[in-house]
Amino acid sequence: MNNTDFWASIDGIIAAGFMPEGLTKLERYAEQFISGKLVYKRFSSFEQLGCAAGGCNHVIASLLAGADIDASSLTAPLGSFQRERECAETQANRIERWAKAVGCWIDNVDAQLPALLGEQIAEGGEAHVYYKGNTLVKAIGLDYYILPVLALDRISLHNTYFPETRLTVIGFGRTSEGDFQVIVDQPLIQGSRMDDEEIRVFAERLGFRLMNPRNWTYATPEIYLSDLHDENVIRSANSNVFVVDCDIRINTPELKQGGIRQLTTEVEFYNQ
Repeated sequence: MNNTDFWASIDGIIAAGFMPEGLTKLERYAEQFISGKLVYKRFSSFEQLGCAAGGCNHVIASLLAGADIDASSLTAPLGSFQRERECAETQANRIERWAKAVGCWIDNVDAQLPALLGEQIAEGGEAHVYYKGNTLVKAIGLDYYILPVLALDRISLHNTYFPETRLTVIGFGRTSEGDFQVIVDQPLIQGSRMDDEEIRVFAERLGFRLMNPRNWTYATPEIYLSDLHDENVIRSANSNVFVVDCDIRINTPELKQGGIRQLTTEVEFYNQ
């Protein structure tokens, strides 16, 4: 199977409404992705492992969100924020229809998660956080990313660079107001906060350069990393450092942070 055939297959599965045969194909593609037989050139080899670490749900949703959108289905002007919102809703609807078909969808996330897990313990700019034993469950919105594909990239990259606090996608949903949510779980880390200088030293040891201290932004030519402040970085009792939350993206020139990457959805198959 070549790149054109693969995306034609994905388009066909979406158009058919996620029938059993299509769901079986998606599971097979996810298995090939996780085993490395399907190479998704959006990511480096290490980043693809980070995507796989998010679980089968994460891999399938990333592929569904990455499929092309028929331009004739969009009405807003090219390049406008409204058009970006239209693309976002198209991606979210694909994932919603698939998630309902396989049983990993939650309606009214803001009511259902508290009913299942108790009151939330924290709330950030994009996420609501709940305890679940030795893990946290987070309902992550699209406020920072708009497009679901970029929010899913964030999970892939987080798992690549910060595997000790891996995000595993357990489902998807919408709030009572209709806002799309990615539901993840993450290990619970206990420790103390670090100050900005300690975080800078940590980030530079990973190869990142401080770009803007006002919003805690770091970058390499490949990766944009932001929101790396004292609430999102924890030092454990034995002095290990854990990043529990951040804004991490593929660093493209459009981000104006010295990025050299280009986003692509090209795939290649090996050892079929």
